[in-house]
Amino acid sequence: MPHVTSFRLLLSSANHRRRHSFSAAPLFFSQNPFLSSLPFFSKTYIKKHDSLPYFTTFSSYNKRPDNKINKNSRSFRGTVKKKDSDSNKGGLLAMEEKMDNTKSGDEGFGFNRKRAEGRDESDKNKKNLQLKVRKLNPVNTIAYVQILGTGMDTQDTSPSVLLFFDKQRFIFNAGEGLQRYCTEHKIKLSKIDHIFLSRVCSETAGGLPGLLLTLASIGDEGMTVNVWGPSDLKYLLDAMKSFIPNAAMVYARSFGQTPDSNGSPRRISKKMGDPLVLIDDEVIKISAIILRPMEESSHVLNSPQSGLNETKPGDLSVIYICELPEIKGKFDPKKASSLGLKPGPKYRELQIGNSVKSDRQNIMVHPSDVLGPSVPGPIVLLVDCPTLAHFEKLSSLQHLTPYYVDIAPECPKTVNCVIHLSPAFVSKTPDYQMWMSKFGAAQHIMAGHETRNIEVPIMKASARIATRLNYLCPQLFPAPGFWSLQHLKSMSSDARESNKNLVSKTEIIPAENLLKFHLRPYANLGLDRSGIPNVSSPSEIIDELKSEIPEIVDASKQVAQFWWENRITSLEKTSLEADIVMTEEPWLHGGAIPSCLENITREEMEIVLLGTGSSQPSKYRNVSSIFINLFSKGSLLLDCGEGTLGQLKRRFGVEGADEAVKGLRCIWISHIHADHHVGLARILALRRDLLKVSPHEPVIVVGPRQLKRFLDAYQRLEDLDMQFLDCGHTTEASLEALESNKENVKSLDPIGKVDKHVDSTLFARGSRMQSYWKGPGSHTQNAAAIPILESLKKVLNEAGLEALISFPVIHCPQAFGVVLQGANKINRVGKTVPGWKIVYSGDTRPCPELVKASSGATVLIHEATFEDSMVDEAIARNHSTTKEAVEVGDAAGAYRIILTHFSQRYPKIPVFNEDHMHKTCIAFDLMSVNLADLRVLPRVLPYLKLLFRDEMIVDESDDVNLITAIG
Repeated sequence: MPHVTSFRLLLSSANHRRRHSFSAAPLFFSQNPFLSSLPFFSKTYIKKHDSLPYFTTFSSYNKRPDNKINKNSRSFRGTVKKKDSDSNKGGLLAMEEKMDNTKSGDEGFGFNRKRAEGRDESDKNKKNLQLKVRKLNPVNTIAYVQILGTGMDTQDTSPSVLLFFDKQRFIFNAGEGLQRYCTEHKIKLSKIDHIFLSRVCSETAGGLPGLLLTLASIGDEGMTVNVWGPSDLKYLLDAMKSFIPNAAMVYARSFGQTPDSNGSPRRISKKMGDPLVLIDDEVIKISAIILRPMEESSHVLNSPQSGLNETKPGDLSVIYICELPEIKGKFDPKKASSLGLKPGPKYRELQIGNSVKSDRQNIMVHPSDVLGPSVPGPIVLLVDCPTLAHFEKLSSLQHLTPYYVDIAPECPKTVNCVIHLSPAFVSKTPDYQMWMSKFGAAQHIMAGHETRNIEVPIMKASARIATRLNYLCPQLFPAPGFWSLQHLKSMSSDARESNKNLVSKTEIIPAENLLKFHLRPYANLGLDRSGIPNVSSPSEIIDELKSEIPEIVDASKQVAQFWWENRITSLEKTSLEADIVMTEEPWLHGGAIPSCLENITREEMEIVLLGTGSSQPSKYRNVSSIFINLFSKGSLLLDCGEGTLGQLKRRFGVEGADEAVKGLRCIWISHIHADHHVGLARILALRRDLLKVSPHEPVIVVGPRQLKRFLDAYQRLEDLDMQFLDCGHTTEASLEALESNKENVKSLDPIGKVDKHVDSTLFARGSRMQSYWKGPGSHTQNAAAIPILESLKKVLNEAGLEALISFPVIHCPQAFGVVLQGANKINRVGKTVPGWKIVYSGDTRPCPELVKASSGATVLIHEATFEDSMVDEAIARNHSTTKEAVEVGDAAGAYRIILTHFSQRYPKIPVFNEDHMHKTCIAFDLMSVNLADLRVLPRVLPYLKLLFRDEMIVDESDDVNLITAIG
C-alpha cells in the first residue's frame, strides 16, 4: 500500500466572507437541506457557526435503514474538529495533515501524498530496459501485409500497415487510435518489434506516445520497440521526453542527415534520394528512400551557391521497400543421390543455400545442383507522397528504375504490391497514375483517405453501443454525423468516372479495413478479403437489441415522454414569467430549476463527452476529452486525449468536425498524464491547416507548465499556431492580482494567493503538497502571461463566458480542475439572471478546493474512476470512487452531476448504486448534454441500466486480458 495521508477539514468561525467571483451563489449552511441531514450538523451547531459561508465537509450517503454496509466498501467522512481554545489559528479551509497509513474510513478522504507530489515509487522508471531480440524463422510459413484501418472512417489520421511474419511484426505509421484499434481487433502489441514512420507529424505518429507507454507497462520489465523514421524523428522524441518517463523504452533509429542542434532548417544533399538499407536479414530486407518537396515555397529554400536545399522539419516523407528473400527451388533427392549424397543433415544444408561435400564422390555439391529454379521473393512498396511537390521528386527518382517494368523489361525486380498512403488529391492525378503503371502487373492498394470508407465504422464495438444508445435516447445520443450513403455513392461514382480509362492496365484496389495481401506461402500470393469485417446496419443492431431486451421498446417511448414533458413545462414557465416577477432564487430549493436555466434555448451550450475512459483507450470508451459547444459563439475543449479528433468526426461528421475545430476558442488541459493531452497536437495541426488562408488568432492552450515544454519541443517539428498559458496564471488569485495591479507583474503568482486568515492549506506556499507548482513564476514568465491573459479575456467575452478559472486538485504535480462561468443575462421581466456554471474536476481525490470551486454549479463533471468498494485503489492512484464523486456534488450544491473517467475494468457501464444518483448521470462516449435537457438528465439513468442489464456483471475476460496484455 502506498504511503497514505488523510486530512481533516477544519471549519472555524474566522471572519471570512469573501465570495468567489466564479460562484453562481454561495451555499449557506442554513440554506442547504443536505447539511441538515448530517448527524453532526445539528441546528444548534449551524446557528452557533452560521458565519461560515461554505460547506466543505463530506459525508457518506450510505444511510440504509438496516445499516448493512458492504464489508468491502468504505466511506470517508470529513470530520469537524473543535477549535483549540489555546490556538488563534483560523481560516475557511485550514487543514491538518496527518502522516499515517490508516485504512479507517472515519478520518477523512485519504490520498496518496507521494503520488500527488510526483514521488510515487510505482511510477518510477523501469531501469535497463533491454531491446528484445527474437529468434528469426527464415522459413516463414505465413507472411502478409495488412491494412489496419485507423482513421479510414474518420479521415483524421493515416492508416497503419502491418507486415506480419511468424516470429516478427512490423507496423508502418502509428496514427491516433492505433492502440484502441489493436484492442478492438485483438492485435497483440507485445509482438511488435519495429515501427516505421513514413512522415514525422501528428497524422502519422499521433498514436506513438500512448503506444510506447503501453509497451513499457507490459510485465515486470516492460517491452521495448525500435522506432524508425527520417531525422525529424529526433524532434518528436525530444518532445515526448516531457511526459514519457523512460526514454530507454524507445530505440530510435533515425536515418538521413542529423538535424542541427539549434533546430534550424537542415541542409540536405541532393543525394537524399539514395536508398538506405535499414534491415537486411534472412527474413526481410527493408530499405528507405527519403522524399523532400521540390517546389520553391516557404518550406523549401533553394541555395544556388551551395547546390543544397534547406528543408524544414516535417517536410520529409519516406518510401519503404520491403523485399522478402527468394524462394528456393524444390529439392530433388534423386539428383542428390546421383551426386553421392546420403539422406541426412546435408540435405538441409543444401536447402538453406550451403554447399556440402559428397559422401561417395570427391566433389562439392552446390545448391544449384540439386534445387529447381528459385522464385524471386515478393516485393512490397509503401508510398507516402503527401503533396504534389513531393510527387515531382518521386517521379524523378532514379533508384526506383530497377522496379519499373517499362524501363528495365529484361530483369526488373518484380513488385507484387504497392500500398499508397498518398492523399487522394495526389494519387488521383493523371501523372501519379501514369507513374503507378510503371510497376506493371503490381496490385495497387489505395490506402489514402477514400470517401467510400466514411460510413463504415472501424471501431465496430463502440459503434454498436452508440447505435443502441441512440435508439433508447436520441436526445442525449444523436446519430453519428457521417454523410448519407447515397451522397457517398454519388461521390464515389463521380471519382470513378473521373479516373476512368486513365491507366487501363493498372490494377487499383480501394483499401478496406483488415484487407490482406499474402506473401507466404507463395501459392497464396495475392489479395485476401476474408478478414474484412462485415458491416451491420443500424436497423440490424436495433432488431438485435429488441430481441435481447423486449422492454427496451417501452423504455424508449418513456424516455421520449420525458423530453415532451420537459418541453411543456418550459413553455408553461415561460408563460408564467410573463405575469409574475420572480423574487426568490430557485437554486435555494433542492428540487427547483436554477434561474440560469430559465428560458434556456438549445443554442446556448452543449456538453459533448468525447472520451469517458481512463488510462488508455478501450473498445467502448476513448480517453478523456470534453467538447463545450457554444454553437455560434465557438467552442472549447477540456482535456484532449488521443483520438479526440476522431471522436469529433464520429459525433459531427467529417465536415462538421472541421467546422468545430475551426471554431475552437480555447483548449484547457488538466494535467500532464498522456491520456489527457496526447490528442492536442493533431487538433492544433488540423486547425492550422483549416485556417491557413483565413485571418485568425492563434488558439489559446491553458495547461500545466510541463505541457509547455512538450508543445515548445514539438513545434520545432511542425507549427501548431497556438499561445500557451500556465494553468497557474488562471487561478482566481492570479486573475485578481492581474486586475488589481497590472503594472506590478511580480504579484501575479501562479501558485495562487493564500488568504491571510488561512494558516495552512493543502496547497500552501512552501508545502510539498503544492501539487500544481513548486515555486513561484519568474518575473519574465508572469510578464509574458499578461497579454495572453488579456487575449483569453477577450476570447471568453466573445464566447459569452464571464470567466475560466483553474483550481488545484489532488492527483499529481500540477493537476487542476476548471470552472467555466457563463455571463449573466437579463430575463424577460428585466431581472439579472446568473449565468450557468460548469465545473470539471479533472483527475482528483475529493478535496476542499474542488468543493469550494463547485459551489452552486449548474453541472459538475466529476471523475469516478473506481466503484465504491475500491477505495484503497482510488487512494493509491489519487482518483475518486462513484460515491465520493456524488458526495462532492451534493456538498457543493451542484444542480447536476455527470460522472466520467471510468476505469477500463468497466468496459461498457460502471458499477454504481442507483439509490443515491437522484441528480446524477453516467457519461458515455459521444453523449451530448444540452443545458435545456438538464432537468430530465437523471431520469434517464435507470433506463441506461436496463440497456446494459446483461452486461454490468458479465466478466469480459477477453477484453480485460487483452488490456492487461497490452499494458
